Amino acid sequence: MDQTALSVLLARLISDWESEVVEFKRGKDGFSSSDLGKYVSALANEANLRGQDRAWLVFGVENKTRAIVGTSYKEDLTHLNADKLQIMNGTGSFTVREIHVLNHEDGRVILFEIPTAPRGMPISWNGHYFGRAGESLVALGQDKLDEIRSQTLATDWTAQVVPEASLADLDPRAIKIARERFIAKHANRFPPEDIERWSDTALLDRAKLTQNGQISRAALLLLGKPEAAWRLSPHPAEITWRLEGEERAYEHFGPPFLLATSQVFSRIRNVQLRLLPENELLAHEVSKYDQKVVLEALHNCIAHQDYSRSGRVVVTELPDRLVLENEGAFYEGQPEDYILHERVPRRYRNPFLAQSMTELNMIDHMGYGILDIYQRQRQRFFPLPDYDLSEADVVRLIIHGRVVDPAYSRLLMKETGLPLVDVLALDRIQKRLPVAEDALRHLRRRNLVEGRKPNIHVSAKIAAATESKAEYIRTRAQDDEHYARLLCDYLGKFGKADRAEIDRLLTDKLSDALSPEQKQDKISNLLTKLRRQERIFNAGSRSKPEWRLAE
Repeated sequence: MDQTALSVLLARLISDWESEVVEFKRGKDGFSSSDLGKYVSALANEANLRGQDRAWLVFGVENKTRAIVGTSYKEDLTHLNADKLQIMNGTGSFTVREIHVLNHEDGRVILFEIPTAPRGMPISWNGHYFGRAGESLVALGQDKLDEIRSQTLATDWTAQVVPEASLADLDPRAIKIARERFIAKHANRFPPEDIERWSDTALLDRAKLTQNGQISRAALLLLGKPEAAWRLSPHPAEITWRLEGEERAYEHFGPPFLLATSQVFSRIRNVQLRLLPENELLAHEVSKYDQKVVLEALHNCIAHQDYSRSGRVVVTELPDRLVLENEGAFYEGQPEDYILHERVPRRYRNPFLAQSMTELNMIDHMGYGILDIYQRQRQRFFPLPDYDLSEADVVRLIIHGRVVDPAYSRLLMKETGLPLVDVLALDRIQKRLPVAEDALRHLRRRNLVEGRKPNIHVSAKIAAATESKAEYIRTRAQDDEHYARLLCDYLGKFGKADRAEIDRLLTDKLSDALSPEQKQDKISNLLTKLRRQERIFNAGSRSKPEWRLAE
């Protein structure tokens, strides 16, 4: 919203004054992140119960007098936007839609735009659910909690309890992995040693896989033993991998889907490809398919499948692409709504399963998954994925494993800061798909495309200046295995390393395109990955780690 629209919105909110879906605060510097998270939980839940599509938390307005007094809360925009991540850490995967700053003549006003809690999925803050009683912040009453949870319980196939099913029907390996994923997801909410002490029953209830200890269909899909799949009949409970081309093969994978998705990925032939930048001798090596992209897409298929149609998820491997299919039309909006991060899903076909998968760190339920798939393909200089919705009640996602136009890939190597909206238009041009006239004019002004209709193509004129080459080398990202080898070589030579030593080893070698915070996250993710692969282990404590090579 621009400043005029924000002024009109604020005037309307003040005129209507406080309700269960609007809260005004002075918003002093000392407003705690804990209180902020509680209000987000309360307002999101109340918006759901009142049929509203959003709620508002407003800083800079005096509650008693309705006067605009201004606020000095986090005047640094970077620190203000960091609240989104802070909220997401406390809720699991829910956060504000946008943080608007209005420079009003009477003072600075901040408006937190909070999406409604999805149907069937109440929002918690650090494990506790909040609501409103008039103007007061209170614990969400059991009646309200039950009302939200029951919104889709009767129609959600995955939420149904399976009679006679028990913990004996669940795979112990899958439960172990589920515990590890839950620990990683909630590391800032529960001490890992506490979660390790929970019984399996307590863990599954906390992870929203069971209902008061009763086994749901979602639990059998994600954690069930293969021999217990009959309890889901007539649904086949299968993921099918097909190889098509000169060679043909197939394999079916049943529960537990928590483990099966990695097994499916292991069947895909994933060779290393070499992309050579213009006028460069140093090739950029990438895998044909990015594991995170494929698993994110596959997990989305599982989460959004229409299980009432008794179909299976199908992954077809062709020589130059993967096609992932699931039953059911695209449920909430259109794919392009999520690619530019303009939409947060309000509803889910399988809210119980979606929440379970969120708790196990398989998906998020804010609509970021599709955007992440597109961003990772863009960072690898590959064609962007395509959604095929031409067949009714079927969603197909195509992930490309081959360069379509070398000029497109070289342009992305050079112009690493291109906005995603421009990359989307360039991708359509390389695939000979229509592009909006205003987007085409914009690309021409930036000299990113050449030619006349209908023969428009991505510009092949890549600057060859030494400075541009050096900038490419500095910002080019290496594969994780490159950094893993550096770390393992260091540990092999010196025996051990604390986090500070590892930071000194790797920080300067990471891409300059990453911010300092992103570099820290990259190193943390690398350590977690190597630990899970049992290549390294922490011989120290959580607060003072001492990393060593595994035997």
